[in-house]
Amino acid sequence: MAGPEGPATARDDTHMTPTIDAHVCLDTHPTHPSAVTAVLTGTQAHVAHLGLEAADWTVIADNTLVLVRIDHEETYWAKDAAKHLAAEGITVEITPRLQKAMDEEWTWANYPMPWCTRSEIREVSNQAQKIHDDIRHGQLLIHAHAHDGHTTVAVGTYLGRSGKSVYLHGEDHLRQVADTFHSPAGAMLAFEKLHGSEMRPGPAPLTDTERAAAEARAPLALPAAKPEPARPEPETVPAYLADADDHDALLDAFLDAHGDWEKWRTWSDETTHAIHESQTLRIERAHETPAHETAWTVAAYETPVSDRMWVLTATGATPAPVIEELLNHLADGDGWDTAIGAPVDEKMVTAATQPLTDAGWKHTVDGRWIRWTSPGGDAGVQFDAFTAQHPSQNLATWTVWAGPDPDRTTWAVTASPHTPSSLLADLSETLAYGTGLRRPQPASPERRTSLITSPPAPPVDAANPAVSRSR
Repeated sequence: MAGPEGPATARDDTHMTPTIDAHVCLDTHPTHPSAVTAVLTGTQAHVAHLGLEAADWTVIADNTLVLVRIDHEETYWAKDAAKHLAAEGITVEITPRLQKAMDEEWTWANYPMPWCTRSEIREVSNQAQKIHDDIRHGQLLIHAHAHDGHTTVAVGTYLGRSGKSVYLHGEDHLRQVADTFHSPAGAMLAFEKLHGSEMRPGPAPLTDTERAAAEARAPLALPAAKPEPARPEPETVPAYLADADDHDALLDAFLDAHGDWEKWRTWSDETTHAIHESQTLRIERAHETPAHETAWTVAAYETPVSDRMWVLTATGATPAPVIEELLNHLADGDGWDTAIGAPVDEKMVTAATQPLTDAGWKHTVDGRWIRWTSPGGDAGVQFDAFTAQHPSQNLATWTVWAGPDPDRTTWAVTASPHTPSSLLADLSETLAYGTGLRRPQPASPERRTSLITSPPAPPVDAANPAVSRSR
């Protein structure tokens, strides 16, 4: 499961604990984005097994456990588990991809408690995780729930010796104990007084995060490894026909190379935000969108709190060379500046499309549309003269595309009126002269035609052709 550079080994040599014949390999979950798996081997693997189960890891296959949390802090707690296992003399291996996730420092975007430090945020979410686990393990019985207009609230009682009743506020990583009661009756009366009209019996339906966590804890079938068929060699094609490749890897490489950008993650893990240190340029990357839908949004602002000066979007199938050129331009310091309020004139349009003109792309005017089309007619740039007259609305004035025509695109980039002509010129030059790689698509299965034969027509009565003989 480790990469070619080999796994990292977590071992604390300062502890003089006798070595235990147990080996733990930690890796990322194959389908759940933040969960961590542990594969155990060795004659004393049961020692590691007991330790992980005590830390709330769940068995999903023979000698395989998973750590999955509603606060998405699995890598932090997996690192903590590795340290404790190593201290006991158990060999722990961490795959490179998991090690990279463990080393990553990220910040919650739009966290509702901005006064908290990163460690305090982790403590809040860990308390919410404990509440979630107590409910899941049947130690906290939920009597009723309601929605208070903002979030889910609930009332429940801890089973066992404590018998404490609690009033819960919030969902997922933000759920907290807001009040405690000495008896279930007192808790129910107080809850009914506050939420009588909205009160519903039992626990609330699972949130999307709780449902995803439950799926990650489901038994995991580990298929036998099969050799992958040889992939065809990629061919060099014009940039606009190249493969999209891994957009997430392009963003990671960009952030690694430019320390003046900071990465933010949203709660769902479906979107990543990258924000320049000036707070006036922001990138939003949606990870799980279909190829034809918007996967990138770049927006520039005159000040950190002003309205947008311009906005650019790109679909998920946009070729890697085009995305790389976009990111390279954004890395050029103030390369995103524009004269806000200035009209979009012929000079700006000419500057943005000069590389296409120099490369001999076909130039046509069709009413409000001005187009530059590749020699093969399979890509182009379109300028909408009508929307350009409404620059304050940030409408899609420019469309960069590949496909049969601008209305039936394989991929598309759109840009508002005040998008810098230098940025558009860089994209135009990539389209006109850039190249990229494209892997040949496997041939589709041969279509078979079924011949359906109708039964022969019955003989016709010669005396009365309209009546056929019965058979």
